[in-house]
Amino acid sequence: MNLRALTRGDAAVAGAAVLLFIASFLPYLTADCSGRYCADASKNAWSTELFPVLPSIYLLGIVAAVLILVQRFQGEAAANRQVLGLRLDQWGIAFSVAALWTSVWSLGASPYGSSVSHGFGAWLGFIALIVLAGAAAASPLVPALKAPLVSDRPAAVPGQYGYPGQPGHPGAAGQPGQYGYPAQGHDPAFGGQGGYGYPGAGQPQPGQPVQPHDAGAPAPQPAQAVQQQAPAPAADFQPFWFAVPAPRQLAPKDNPAGAPVGEVVPGTWYLAVEQRGAALVAQLPDGSQGVLADTSGIQRG
Repeated sequence: MNLRALTRGDAAVAGAAVLLFIASFLPYLTADCSGRYCADASKNAWSTELFPVLPSIYLLGIVAAVLILVQRFQGEAAANRQVLGLRLDQWGIAFSVAALWTSVWSLGASPYGSSVSHGFGAWLGFIALIVLAGAAAASPLVPALKAPLVSDRPAAVPGQYGYPGQPGHPGAAGQPGQYGYPAQGHDPAFGGQGGYGYPGAGQPQPGQPVQPHDAGAPAPQPAQAVQQQAPAPAADFQPFWFAVPAPRQLAPKDNPAGAPVGEVVPGTWYLAVEQRGAALVAQLPDGSQGVLADTSGIQRG
């Protein structure tokens, strides 16, 4: 179960289901009558006299919400898992629309005459079904509903190890030699002692006159210049925080072609602990690790 995969739309679905369950215990029909032997009365959806209001409206809507949330909990592992040709969340959307359709018709009918009217439980259930069906159908389409419910980005606690952007810690902006920031004198793109594009010792500076020398004699090579011409060693990998633009699966570290061992989702920061070519070894909040093959579009912390 991947709780981090839940979105705001899923929270709306869960809230609507809870509201629908509460509405089932509130009066669905209320009767008003006058006379010596008459008293006001009300019945909720659990009354057998109102069958099939309970299973066709309230229970059907709750089952729809459960199917949608179960599909989300399973994550990418159940993306292609189908029951009778449809995924669980697709069944849930269909059930929520069916429950809303039944509720509309039941509110328009008054089989007991003008003395009987629909109570607060009927209208509250109708509103809950509108929210449920709307959130279920719009969650895959509306960006605001697709956003993660809770972000797991580390809190900005001074002195916390590994928080990106904290001064004096890995990933701090402008800190040479830290996460994702090349150290001075070891930039692999330039490979020189001078750092970011600055010429090293022994190389002419802009505007500096060039000293003539005998064409037949080799130019003097200072020890520092000879050392600079040697290939610079590759910079060691430094762990860094990153986020992904879309959900992506993690492969096992010892078998990249094996079944996924987890996934990374947008809105959560993960620690890259190792680099294998273009792929990264990502560490999940629970401490498990996996290989992220698709690193396109990632955001470094």
